[in-house]
Amino acid sequence: MTDVRTMGFTDVRATNLAVVLRHLRTSGPSSRAAIAASTGLNKATVSSLTSDLIDQRLLRETGASGNRIGRPGTALTLDGSAYAAIGLQVAADRITALALDFAGDQLLLWHRAFASPPEAAGPGRAISAIIALAQRAATRVRQQGRSVLGLTIAVPGLVDDRGTVRLSPALGWSDLDLRGPVAGSLRQPDLVVTVSHQASLAALAERDRAAEDNLVVVTGAAGIEAGIVVDGRPLHGARGFTGQIGRLTLGPAGSPTLHDLAGVEPLVRRALPGFDTESLADLGPAVEQVAVLARSGDAGVLAALRDTGRHLGQGLAILANVADPAVIMLGDHYATLAEWLIPTAEAEVAGHTLAPDGVRVVASELGLHAAALGGALSHLDRVDHGRSIPVTA
Repeated sequence: MTDVRTMGFTDVRATNLAVVLRHLRTSGPSSRAAIAASTGLNKATVSSLTSDLIDQRLLRETGASGNRIGRPGTALTLDGSAYAAIGLQVAADRITALALDFAGDQLLLWHRAFASPPEAAGPGRAISAIIALAQRAATRVRQQGRSVLGLTIAVPGLVDDRGTVRLSPALGWSDLDLRGPVAGSLRQPDLVVTVSHQASLAALAERDRAAEDNLVVVTGAAGIEAGIVVDGRPLHGARGFTGQIGRLTLGPAGSPTLHDLAGVEPLVRRALPGFDTESLADLGPAVEQVAVLARSGDAGVLAALRDTGRHLGQGLAILANVADPAVIMLGDHYATLAEWLIPTAEAEVAGHTLAPDGVRVVASELGLHAAALGGALSHLDRVDHGRSIPVTA
């Protein structure tokens, strides 16, 4: 077993360890010679670095590499056996837990439904449910012989750097310390536990999947929020309160907000006027019904989708002009409806942005747990970019 203590990368050698890890994360299995050629590090340095990383169970040898002339080198790859990272995603109807090993392979994906919405039940019950799922996930990966690198909780709304949910209208929370109770419950003082904005974590997951360093992910399951990645790093802002585009007003003072015009819940209410509004705490079934009616050619539903796409596109154009992303991805429920939203949204973006090459608008393929995935990836990212490294006990 290994100790989960972490130390900061504060010297050249530690920085170079991160260089090697990033290379293998992005390029896949490589020989020592290939790592040296790609990173600019000399062969002796690479040999020493990889020896350390093998000892720390971050790398392992996989056999002969045939990518060179002469005697084949031994290929190295990331070792997933010793460590895991956990992401939890809190929504109005459920909590999702996802764990990855250090190689990035999924170890578990669990969903737990809330007995009643957090807004109605109060934060105490929700925190208890979050703690129970966090403990269960940590226990499971430890039973597999892995140490936990860290745990991140994804929440819609405003989350500060101390892990306090300053405001989450979707959950009915304000000034709620979420990090403290969860971290304390895990009984591991050195374990990195963070709380972060869900759209930013979804963008981190999309960055890794799409290998794109400049992108925006727009989510609609809890208001309209955007996660923005610029030059490979999520946009943080002064306090971490970025991406609240649902508050944009498209018109003079007093006009409807972007959420009023393009939010998922308002869309459902327009497209399904007879739908039971009491069930909208879980938008999933309603969104699926909208999709079914759209496929059948229902004129009213198609008109509602075109109108929503047009207004959404106006908001996306503002984002495109400010952040200059290569691609804008529609996440969660927007992805389910993307084939009807994208044509009018993309037309609005094209008509209201200055970039000569335009901005692509596409559907995310990560589903409703993208932020949980991003939460787990954030801890692999910390190691890969030199902010912490596990050490052997």
